[in-house]
Amino acid sequence: MKKIKGNPERPRLAVFRSNRHLYAQVIDDQNQKTLFACSTLDPSIKPLITTGQNCKAARLVGEKLGQALISHNLMNVVLDRRFRPYHGRIQAFAEGAREVGLQF
Repeated sequence: MKKIKGNPERPRLAVFRSNRHLYAQVIDDQNQKTLFACSTLDPSIKPLITTGQNCKAARLVGEKLGQALISHNLMNVVLDRRFRPYHGRIQAFAEGAREVGLQF
């Protein structure tokens, strides 16, 4: 299995999906720093969703994280989905981030 790494120009966007929520964080692996983080538990997203375990919630997390990255001039990231298939909530998250202009 290949380990995905990011750098300061193209950080790693790690997505973790639990049974109840979706968590995403942008990591600079060279400096070992988390740059941005967002989840379905975020106070700005939680009132907009009924549950954190559907595609609508995942899309909102992707859009919010994408907007934060673009406002800081980070347009390119490496998507790390932890060997999960590109399907369902992971796909909805990625499409939400792409809608606001983020590139994988």
